[in-house]
Amino acid sequence: MHIEGEGTVTAGEERTRTASIRDVARAADVSYQTVSRVLNGHPSIRPATKQRVLDAMAELRYRPNQAARALVTSRSRTLGVVLGSRGEYGPTSSLAALEDAARERGYWVTSAYISDTRPETIRAAVEHLRRQSVEGLIVHAPQVRVFDVLAELDVDVPYLGLHSAERGIAEIAEDQVHGARLITEHLISLGHVEILHVAGPQDWIEAESRMRGYLHALSDADLPTRPPILGDWTGDFGYRAAMELSRRLDFTAVFAANDAMALGLLHGFRDAGLDLPRQLSVVGFDDIPLARHGWPPLTTVHQNFTGLGERAVRALLDAIGAPAAEGEDMPVEASDVVPRVVVRESTAPAPLRAR
Repeated sequence: MHIEGEGTVTAGEERTRTASIRDVARAADVSYQTVSRVLNGHPSIRPATKQRVLDAMAELRYRPNQAARALVTSRSRTLGVVLGSRGEYGPTSSLAALEDAARERGYWVTSAYISDTRPETIRAAVEHLRRQSVEGLIVHAPQVRVFDVLAELDVDVPYLGLHSAERGIAEIAEDQVHGARLITEHLISLGHVEILHVAGPQDWIEAESRMRGYLHALSDADLPTRPPILGDWTGDFGYRAAMELSRRLDFTAVFAANDAMALGLLHGFRDAGLDLPRQLSVVGFDDIPLARHGWPPLTTVHQNFTGLGERAVRALLDAIGAPAAEGEDMPVEASDVVPRVVVRESTAPAPLRAR
Protein backbone atom coordinates (compact mmCIF):
# COMPACT_ATOMS: atom_id res chain seq x y z
CA MET A 1 0.00 0.00 0.00
CA HIS A 2 1.36 3.45 -0.91
CA ILE A 3 1.10 6.22 1.67
CA GLU A 4 1.06 9.73 0.12
CA GLY A 5 4.29 11.55 0.89
CA GLU A 6 6.31 8.42 1.77
CA GLY A 7 9.04 6.74 -0.26
CA THR A 8 10.33 7.79 -3.66
CA VAL A 9 8.88 7.67 -7.13
CA THR A 10 10.52 5.02 -9.28
CA ALA A 11 10.19 4.57 -13.02
CA GLY A 12 7.71 1.78 -12.45
CA GLU A 13 5.68 3.85 -10.05
CA GLU A 14 5.52 6.73 -12.56
CA ARG A 15 3.51 4.46 -14.81
CA THR A 16 0.97 3.70 -12.06
CA ARG A 17 0.55 6.99 -10.22
CA THR A 18 1.18 10.67 -10.68
CA ALA A 19 3.79 12.58 -8.70
CA SER A 20 2.73 14.58 -5.65
CA ILE A 21 3.96 17.91 -4.38
CA ARG A 22 6.06 16.08 -1.78
CA ASP A 23 7.73 14.03 -4.53
CA VAL A 24 8.70 17.29 -6.22
CA ALA A 25 10.01 18.69 -2.93
CA ARG A 26 12.23 15.66 -2.37
CA ALA A 27 13.56 15.72 -5.93
CA ALA A 28 14.38 19.45 -5.66
CA ASP A 29 15.68 19.11 -2.08
CA VAL A 30 13.32 21.78 -0.76
CA SER A 31 10.29 21.83 1.53
CA TYR A 32 6.86 21.18 0.10
CA GLN A 33 5.92 24.70 1.26
CA THR A 34 8.58 26.03 -1.12
CA VAL A 35 7.06 24.04 -4.00
CA SER A 36 3.66 25.50 -3.10
CA ARG A 37 5.10 29.01 -3.19
CA VAL A 38 6.57 28.36 -6.64
CA LEU A 39 3.18 27.11 -7.86
CA ASN A 40 1.48 30.26 -6.57
CA GLY A 41 4.08 32.68 -7.94
CA HIS A 42 5.30 33.88 -4.56
CA PRO A 43 7.85 36.70 -5.04
CA SER A 44 10.15 35.60 -2.19
CA ILE A 45 11.50 32.52 -4.00
CA ARG A 46 15.07 32.87 -5.27
CA PRO A 47 15.43 32.30 -9.04
CA ALA A 48 17.85 29.37 -8.58
CA THR A 49 15.46 27.65 -6.16
CA LYS A 50 12.50 28.26 -8.46
CA GLN A 51 14.36 26.76 -11.39
CA ARG A 52 15.33 23.68 -9.36
CA VAL A 53 11.67 23.14 -8.46
CA LEU A 54 10.56 23.63 -12.07
CA ASP A 55 13.19 21.14 -13.27
CA ALA A 56 11.95 18.59 -10.74
CA MET A 57 8.36 19.10 -11.90
CA ALA A 58 9.40 18.53 -15.49
CA GLU A 59 11.40 15.42 -14.64
CA LEU A 60 8.55 13.89 -12.62
CA ARG A 61 5.89 15.14 -15.06
CA TYR A 62 4.13 16.77 -12.14
CA ARG A 63 0.79 18.43 -12.86
CA PRO A 64 -0.82 20.64 -10.18
CA ASN A 65 -4.22 19.55 -8.93
CA GLN A 66 -6.29 22.62 -9.75
CA ALA A 67 -9.26 21.55 -7.64
CA ALA A 68 -7.06 21.07 -4.57
CA ARG A 69 -5.30 24.40 -5.15
CA ALA A 70 -8.65 26.14 -5.42
CA LEU A 71 -9.67 24.80 -2.00
CA VAL A 72 -6.50 26.18 -0.43
CA THR A 73 -6.14 29.47 -2.29
CA SER A 74 -9.79 30.20 -3.21
CA ARG A 75 -8.41 30.85 -6.71
CA SER A 76 -9.27 28.34 -9.41
CA ARG A 77 -7.90 30.66 -12.12
CA THR A 78 -11.00 29.71 -14.12
CA LEU A 79 -13.80 31.83 -15.54
CA GLY A 80 -17.16 30.53 -16.72
CA VAL A 81 -19.04 31.57 -19.86
CA VAL A 82 -22.76 30.96 -20.32
CA LEU A 83 -23.46 30.70 -24.05
CA GLY A 84 -26.92 31.31 -25.45
CA SER A 85 -26.01 30.50 -29.06
CA ARG A 86 -23.19 28.80 -30.89
CA GLY A 87 -22.03 27.99 -34.37
CA GLU A 88 -22.51 31.51 -35.72
CA TYR A 89 -19.52 33.75 -36.38
CA GLY A 90 -20.31 36.32 -33.67
CA PRO A 91 -20.64 33.96 -30.66
CA THR A 92 -17.73 31.81 -31.81
CA SER A 93 -15.45 34.82 -32.27
CA SER A 94 -16.53 36.32 -28.95
CA LEU A 95 -15.76 33.09 -27.09
CA ALA A 96 -12.33 32.82 -28.74
CA ALA A 97 -11.58 36.43 -27.82
CA LEU A 98 -12.62 35.85 -24.21
CA GLU A 99 -10.43 32.76 -23.98
CA ASP A 100 -7.41 34.60 -25.43
CA ALA A 101 -7.87 37.57 -23.09
CA ALA A 102 -8.26 35.28 -20.07
CA ARG A 103 -5.11 33.34 -20.94
CA GLU A 104 -3.18 36.61 -21.05
CA ARG A 105 -4.16 37.04 -17.40
CA GLY A 106 -3.33 33.44 -16.45
CA TYR A 107 -6.94 32.24 -16.45
CA TRP A 108 -8.73 29.42 -18.26
CA VAL A 109 -12.27 29.58 -19.59
CA THR A 110 -14.90 26.87 -19.36
CA SER A 111 -18.28 27.28 -21.04
CA ALA A 112 -21.81 25.94 -20.76
CA TYR A 113 -24.28 26.17 -23.65
CA ILE A 114 -27.97 26.71 -22.94
CA SER A 115 -30.22 25.33 -25.67
CA ASP A 116 -33.24 27.29 -24.40
CA THR A 117 -34.03 29.94 -21.81
CA ARG A 118 -36.14 27.91 -19.41
CA PRO A 119 -35.18 28.63 -15.79
CA GLU A 120 -34.17 25.02 -15.18
CA THR A 121 -31.83 25.06 -18.20
CA ILE A 122 -30.13 28.26 -17.06
CA ARG A 123 -29.92 26.99 -13.48
CA ALA A 124 -28.27 23.75 -14.62
CA ALA A 125 -25.69 25.65 -16.68
CA VAL A 126 -24.77 27.94 -13.78
CA GLU A 127 -24.57 25.02 -11.34
CA HIS A 128 -22.31 23.13 -13.76
CA LEU A 129 -19.94 26.09 -13.96
CA ARG A 130 -19.98 26.62 -10.20
CA ARG A 131 -18.93 22.98 -9.75
CA GLN A 132 -15.82 23.91 -11.73
CA SER A 133 -15.08 26.48 -9.00
CA VAL A 134 -15.21 29.37 -11.47
CA GLU A 135 -14.33 32.71 -9.93
CA GLY A 136 -16.76 34.68 -12.11
CA LEU A 137 -19.18 34.38 -15.02
CA ILE A 138 -19.47 36.11 -18.38
CA VAL A 139 -22.95 35.73 -19.81
CA HIS A 140 -22.93 35.61 -23.59
CA ALA A 141 -26.57 34.65 -23.75
CA PRO A 142 -28.14 37.63 -25.46
CA GLN A 143 -31.76 37.04 -24.50
CA VAL A 144 -33.13 39.50 -21.95
CA ARG A 145 -34.94 36.80 -19.98
CA VAL A 146 -31.64 35.02 -19.19
CA PHE A 147 -30.68 37.93 -16.94
CA ASP A 148 -34.11 37.90 -15.29
CA VAL A 149 -33.54 34.25 -14.31
CA LEU A 150 -29.97 34.94 -13.13
CA ALA A 151 -31.24 37.69 -10.84
CA GLU A 152 -33.64 35.23 -9.25
CA LEU A 153 -30.87 32.62 -8.80
CA ASP A 154 -28.82 34.94 -6.59
CA VAL A 155 -25.53 33.87 -8.22
CA ASP A 156 -22.77 33.96 -5.59
CA VAL A 157 -19.87 34.95 -7.88
CA PRO A 158 -19.44 38.17 -9.87
CA TYR A 159 -21.00 38.02 -13.34
CA LEU A 160 -21.58 40.35 -16.23
CA GLY A 161 -23.34 40.27 -19.57
CA LEU A 162 -21.22 40.72 -22.66
CA HIS A 163 -23.81 42.91 -24.37
CA SER A 164 -26.03 43.93 -21.46
CA ALA A 165 -25.99 47.56 -20.34
CA GLU A 166 -27.93 46.80 -17.16
CA ARG A 167 -25.86 43.91 -15.80
CA GLY A 168 -22.72 44.16 -17.86
CA ILE A 169 -20.43 46.60 -19.62
CA ALA A 170 -22.38 49.62 -20.78
CA GLU A 171 -19.69 50.60 -23.34
CA ILE A 172 -19.94 47.25 -25.12
CA ALA A 173 -23.73 47.43 -25.26
CA GLU A 174 -23.48 50.99 -26.56
CA ASP A 175 -21.07 49.82 -29.27
CA GLN A 176 -23.95 47.89 -30.82
CA VAL A 177 -26.14 50.99 -30.90
CA HIS A 178 -23.29 53.11 -32.24
CA GLY A 179 -22.43 50.64 -35.01
CA ALA A 180 -26.06 50.46 -36.18
CA ARG A 181 -26.29 54.24 -36.19
CA LEU A 182 -23.10 54.49 -38.29
CA ILE A 183 -24.25 52.03 -40.95
CA THR A 184 -27.67 53.70 -41.19
CA GLU A 185 -26.02 57.11 -41.50
CA HIS A 186 -23.89 55.70 -44.32
CA LEU A 187 -27.07 54.85 -46.24
CA ILE A 188 -28.55 58.27 -45.48
CA SER A 189 -25.38 59.95 -46.78
CA LEU A 190 -25.96 58.16 -50.08
CA GLY A 191 -29.38 59.78 -50.41
CA HIS A 192 -31.54 56.88 -49.18
CA VAL A 193 -34.69 58.01 -47.39
CA GLU A 194 -36.74 54.77 -47.41
CA ILE A 195 -34.61 52.32 -45.42
CA LEU A 196 -35.94 48.98 -44.15
CA HIS A 197 -34.54 47.12 -41.17
CA VAL A 198 -34.42 43.33 -40.97
CA ALA A 199 -33.90 42.85 -37.23
CA GLY A 200 -32.75 39.93 -35.14
CA PRO A 201 -35.15 37.87 -33.01
CA GLN A 202 -37.35 39.56 -30.45
CA ASP A 203 -35.95 39.59 -26.87
CA TRP A 204 -32.31 39.43 -28.08
CA ILE A 205 -30.23 42.22 -26.54
CA GLU A 206 -28.02 42.69 -29.61
CA ALA A 207 -31.04 42.84 -31.91
CA GLU A 208 -32.69 45.48 -29.74
CA SER A 209 -29.48 47.55 -29.54
CA ARG A 210 -28.95 47.50 -33.30
CA MET A 211 -32.57 48.45 -33.91
CA ARG A 212 -32.16 51.41 -31.53
CA GLY A 213 -29.15 52.67 -33.46
CA TYR A 214 -31.09 52.43 -36.73
CA LEU A 215 -34.06 54.33 -35.28
CA HIS A 216 -31.85 57.02 -33.73
CA ALA A 217 -30.19 57.69 -37.09
CA LEU A 218 -33.53 57.97 -38.90
CA SER A 219 -34.95 60.23 -36.19
CA ASP A 220 -31.93 62.53 -36.27
CA ALA A 221 -32.29 62.84 -40.05
CA ASP A 222 -36.08 63.36 -39.76
CA LEU A 223 -36.74 60.36 -42.01
CA PRO A 224 -39.77 58.04 -41.90
CA THR A 225 -39.58 54.81 -39.92
CA ARG A 226 -41.17 51.47 -40.75
CA PRO A 227 -41.98 48.47 -38.55
CA PRO A 228 -38.92 46.20 -38.52
CA ILE A 229 -39.01 42.73 -40.00
CA LEU A 230 -38.11 40.26 -37.24
CA GLY A 231 -35.63 37.70 -38.53
CA ASP A 232 -33.75 34.76 -37.03
CA TRP A 233 -30.11 35.64 -37.89
CA THR A 234 -29.95 33.10 -40.76
CA GLY A 235 -29.16 33.54 -44.44
CA ASP A 236 -32.20 31.44 -45.30
CA PHE A 237 -34.47 33.98 -43.62
CA GLY A 238 -32.76 36.81 -45.51
CA TYR A 239 -33.32 35.01 -48.80
CA ARG A 240 -37.03 34.41 -48.11
CA ALA A 241 -37.49 38.01 -46.95
CA ALA A 242 -35.88 39.30 -50.16
CA MET A 243 -38.17 37.25 -52.37
CA GLU A 244 -41.19 38.63 -50.49
CA LEU A 245 -39.95 42.25 -50.37
CA SER A 246 -39.05 42.30 -54.07
CA ARG A 247 -42.77 42.23 -54.90
CA ARG A 248 -43.31 45.80 -53.66
CA LEU A 249 -39.94 47.61 -53.70
CA ASP A 250 -41.16 50.77 -51.95
CA PHE A 251 -37.72 51.23 -50.41
CA THR A 252 -34.18 51.72 -51.70
CA ALA A 253 -32.02 50.27 -48.92
CA VAL A 254 -32.09 47.48 -46.33
CA PHE A 255 -30.08 47.26 -43.12
CA ALA A 256 -29.88 43.66 -41.91
CA ALA A 257 -28.94 43.14 -38.25
CA ASN A 258 -26.24 40.63 -39.13
CA ASP A 259 -24.20 39.60 -42.17
CA ALA A 260 -25.80 36.18 -42.60
CA MET A 261 -29.24 37.71 -43.20
CA ALA A 262 -27.67 40.43 -45.37
CA LEU A 263 -25.99 37.84 -47.60
CA GLY A 264 -29.29 35.98 -47.88
CA LEU A 265 -30.96 39.24 -48.90
CA LEU A 266 -28.35 39.84 -51.62
CA HIS A 267 -28.93 36.34 -52.97
CA GLY A 268 -32.72 36.68 -52.92
CA PHE A 269 -32.80 40.12 -54.54
CA ARG A 270 -30.46 38.94 -57.30
CA ASP A 271 -32.66 35.91 -57.96
CA ALA A 272 -35.64 38.29 -58.14
CA GLY A 273 -33.88 40.12 -60.98
CA LEU A 274 -32.74 43.29 -59.19
CA ASP A 275 -29.59 45.12 -60.26
CA LEU A 276 -27.58 45.52 -57.05
CA PRO A 277 -26.60 48.06 -55.84
CA ARG A 278 -27.93 50.31 -58.65
CA GLN A 279 -31.56 49.59 -57.74
CA LEU A 280 -31.14 48.65 -54.10
CA SER A 281 -28.46 48.89 -51.41
CA VAL A 282 -27.98 46.26 -48.67
CA VAL A 283 -25.83 46.47 -45.53
CA GLY A 284 -25.09 44.07 -42.66
CA PHE A 285 -23.39 43.92 -39.25
CA ASP A 286 -20.38 41.92 -37.91
CA ASP A 287 -18.04 41.80 -40.95
CA ILE A 288 -17.80 38.02 -41.07
CA PRO A 289 -15.07 36.62 -43.36
CA LEU A 290 -17.63 35.74 -46.05
CA ALA A 291 -18.93 39.33 -46.21
CA ARG A 292 -16.19 40.37 -48.64
CA HIS A 293 -17.07 37.45 -50.92
CA GLY A 294 -20.79 38.20 -51.32
CA TRP A 295 -22.05 39.38 -54.68
CA PRO A 296 -21.77 42.24 -54.56
CA PRO A 297 -19.28 42.32 -51.64
CA LEU A 298 -21.13 43.43 -48.53
CA THR A 299 -20.90 46.82 -46.84
CA THR A 300 -21.09 46.11 -43.11
CA VAL A 301 -20.07 47.03 -39.56
CA HIS A 302 -16.77 45.62 -38.38
CA GLN A 303 -16.50 44.54 -34.75
CA ASN A 304 -13.19 44.06 -32.98
CA PHE A 305 -13.94 40.85 -31.07
CA THR A 306 -10.42 40.77 -29.60
CA GLY A 307 -10.93 44.19 -28.04
CA LEU A 308 -14.38 43.22 -26.76
CA GLY A 309 -12.98 40.08 -25.14
CA GLU A 310 -10.16 42.01 -23.49
CA ARG A 311 -12.54 44.64 -22.13
CA ALA A 312 -14.96 42.03 -20.76
CA VAL A 313 -12.28 39.91 -19.07
CA ARG A 314 -10.68 42.96 -17.47
CA ALA A 315 -14.03 44.13 -16.12
CA LEU A 316 -14.84 40.73 -14.64
CA LEU A 317 -11.40 40.24 -13.07
CA ASP A 318 -11.62 43.74 -11.60
CA ALA A 319 -14.95 42.73 -10.04
CA ILE A 320 -13.35 39.53 -8.70
CA GLY A 321 -10.43 41.49 -7.28
CA ALA A 322 -7.79 39.54 -9.23
CA PRO A 323 -4.34 41.15 -9.30
CA ALA A 324 -3.49 43.07 -12.47
CA ALA A 325 -1.19 41.44 -15.00
CA GLU A 326 2.19 42.94 -15.76
CA GLY A 327 1.83 45.98 -18.02
CA GLU A 328 -1.94 46.03 -17.66
CA ASP A 329 -2.04 49.65 -16.59
CA MET A 330 -2.19 50.38 -20.32
CA PRO A 331 -5.90 50.72 -21.23
CA VAL A 332 -7.47 49.25 -24.35
CA GLU A 333 -7.63 52.11 -26.83
CA ALA A 334 -11.24 53.06 -27.51
CA SER A 335 -10.44 53.57 -31.19
CA ASP A 336 -9.35 49.92 -31.39
CA VAL A 337 -12.65 48.65 -29.97
CA VAL A 338 -15.52 50.74 -31.35
CA PRO A 339 -17.28 49.42 -34.46
CA ARG A 340 -16.56 50.96 -37.85
CA VAL A 341 -18.23 50.85 -41.25
CA VAL A 342 -16.48 48.84 -43.96
CA VAL A 343 -17.71 50.15 -47.32
CA ARG A 344 -17.84 47.63 -50.16
CA GLU A 345 -19.87 47.31 -53.36
CA SER A 346 -23.32 46.47 -51.93
CA THR A 347 -24.14 50.17 -51.41
CA ALA A 348 -24.51 52.97 -53.93
CA PRO A 349 -26.31 56.33 -54.20
CA ALA A 350 -30.07 56.04 -54.06
CA PRO A 351 -31.85 55.87 -57.45
CA LEU A 352 -32.77 59.35 -58.73
CA ARG A 353 -36.48 58.58 -58.63
CA ALA A 354 -36.27 57.99 -54.88
CA ARG A 355 -34.54 61.27 -53.95
